[in-house]
Amino acid sequence: MIADEAEGADICCASCGVVELDEIGLMDCDDCDLVKYCSDQCQQDHLPQHEVMCTERAAELRDEKLFKQPESSFMGDCPICFLPLPLDPKKSSM
Repeated sequence: MIADEAEGADICCASCGVVELDEIGLMDCDDCDLVKYCSDQCQQDHLPQHEVMCTERAAELRDEKLFKQPESSFMGDCPICFLPLPLDPKKSSM
């Protein structure tokens, strides 16, 4: 039942409850993409209730982008800076 409610929340305006139809398109929140709005006015009206959750989710999204490992990382790359590490430790200057 909760999953159904969450799915329903994705297709209506978070402020006024207008349902997304073919002629009514909803805009995602610019920062978090958790909620949708039918107009800029609805987004502004809903901001006081949404601001804390939005800020937290936006920070999570930024962290995911910053700290995500590349999908096909080379085994010889530094996990911090992703620069190639020397293959022969004897030739390393350290």
